[in-house]
Amino acid sequence: MSVWDAIVGQKPTVELLSRIANDPADVAQSWLICGPAGSGRSNMARAFAAALECPNHGCGECATCRHVLANTHPDVTVLATDKVTIGIDAVRGLIETSEQMPATAPWRIIIIEDVDRMLERTTNVLLKEIEEPAEHTIWLLCAPSAQDVLPTIRSRTRVVNLAVPSTKAVAAFLMDTVNPSLPEDRRFTEHVASRAARLAEGHIGIAKLYATNERVMTDRDTLVVGVLNLAKASDAVLLADHLISDANAQAAEEIEGQVARAQADFRRVNGLGEKDRIPPKIRGAYNALGKKEDVKRRTTRRSRDVLDRALNSIASVYRDVAVLQNNAEDAVGLINKENRTAIANLASRLTREAAIGRLESIAVARRRLAGNGNPLLVFEALFCALIAA
Repeated sequence: MSVWDAIVGQKPTVELLSRIANDPADVAQSWLICGPAGSGRSNMARAFAAALECPNHGCGECATCRHVLANTHPDVTVLATDKVTIGIDAVRGLIETSEQMPATAPWRIIIIEDVDRMLERTTNVLLKEIEEPAEHTIWLLCAPSAQDVLPTIRSRTRVVNLAVPSTKAVAAFLMDTVNPSLPEDRRFTEHVASRAARLAEGHIGIAKLYATNERVMTDRDTLVVGVLNLAKASDAVLLADHLISDANAQAAEEIEGQVARAQADFRRVNGLGEKDRIPPKIRGAYNALGKKEDVKRRTTRRSRDVLDRALNSIASVYRDVAVLQNNAEDAVGLINKENRTAIANLASRLTREAAIGRLESIAVARRRLAGNGNPLLVFEALFCALIAA
């Protein structure tokens, strides 16, 4: 087993980074790892960090590798955020950390996920450290593309571009890596893995979600059928209401599960049973895990992620329409194969310009959501715009 085993569909990049980790004498100290959502850029950064720190260059089995991949290694710091922007204070803290000598490993490694979320002022604070890192420090920055970060950062890093993993590669990952880790009664078939990979359009995390959560897959199917059956404004209003309710329920279920797991881990670490009373000295730390304001904020953020995924699903319908209109099915295939008849019918009723116009309407809805627009109103407007005469 290797730290690279969980990296899907990125063979050239894995070969490059593993070769550098095996002989890091001239390793660049500032990297920009780019790839679309779901391509695994954060996982790539962690794997590279583990390979650089591991005495066996990424064996995947030693304590060093396990701690790096679990975000518990003292010399590897990860900055991730569920906020719109990365704050300047967080970056200043990273800079202070980067100046410290590593405690146990060869390098002090700093990973910043979604560096594109930095405002220019924050980026300027980081710039000097990226340009002239401490001798013992490596910076691994992650972003959707090099164009999403300021040129001053881009020009001072070594850029690595990840590909969108193929459907075949994602399906193989689901069967070979995800399935064996599940209890037998929750394992999925090869057909489910292939379908999940196809519907996820190369997004590894979403493919895993579809394969392991039947409710999420069913919600997606319901949404696609609803979009294909839009005929009047009342359909649009009802579909929007249903989608928002599903998104809120999915988000609440996921965050509640995360809180429950965190509380269970807290009890285990502190030697407490499931029903044991929390001692007063640690009760505050325990209660903070389920703090109402924090749970509400995380649930809201997660519901926006679910809605963003819904926009991708809606866009896939009109992508398939365009594929049929241009006789390209044999070349690129359909994402929503199960709905081919309805999609073909829609393709015959829309002009090419109208299909493109609907994709533009989806892009407008995405911008409105990103601008903190009311989700229900955003999707009511979108679904009304998608109604085909």
